[in-house]
Amino acid sequence: MNTKSPHANPSKSRSPRHRAREFALQGIYQWLLNHEDVAVIEAHIRQAHGFEKADIAHFEALIYGSIKEVAELRNKISPLLDRPIIELSPVEHAALLIGAFELKNHLEIPYRVVINEAVELTKSFGGSDGHKYVNGVLDKLSGQLRQVEVASKK
Repeated sequence: MNTKSPHANPSKSRSPRHRAREFALQGIYQWLLNHEDVAVIEAHIRQAHGFEKADIAHFEALIYGSIKEVAELRNKISPLLDRPIIELSPVEHAALLIGAFELKNHLEIPYRVVINEAVELTKSFGGSDGHKYVNGVLDKLSGQLRQVEVASKK
C-alpha cells in the first residue's frame, strides 16, 4: 500500500506544467472527497510550498475545467472502465479526469504526453498498480478523442 499523501510536496525537478498537474490532482482529490467549493480548494492549494513554481494558468484550467466538465468527462471515461467510477480510488479518478480533460481540450499537448503525465501522477500519489489502470483507460480514450493523432503515430 502506498502511503504517499496526495498533499505531498511536488518534486523540485518537475517542470512548471507537471507541477500544475500535481497541484490540480491534489485539488480534484480534495473536491472528490469533500465536494468543497473549488475556489476554496484553489485558495488552499495556492498556499502550498512550491506552488509559485507551477504553471498557474494550466493549474487553473485543469482544476476548474475538470470540475466544470466532470459529468461529460465521466461519461467518456465510464464505458472504458471495468467497474463503476465510484469504485475508483480518488487518485485514479482525479488522474483520469485530468487526463480526459487534457485529451479533450488541450490538443496542443500530444496525447502520449497527456497519458504519460497521468501515469506519473498516479505512480506518485496512488496505489501500486493504479498507474497501469490509468494508462489503459486513457490509451483507449485517446483513440476516441484523438483518432487522427493516434492513427498517425501507429
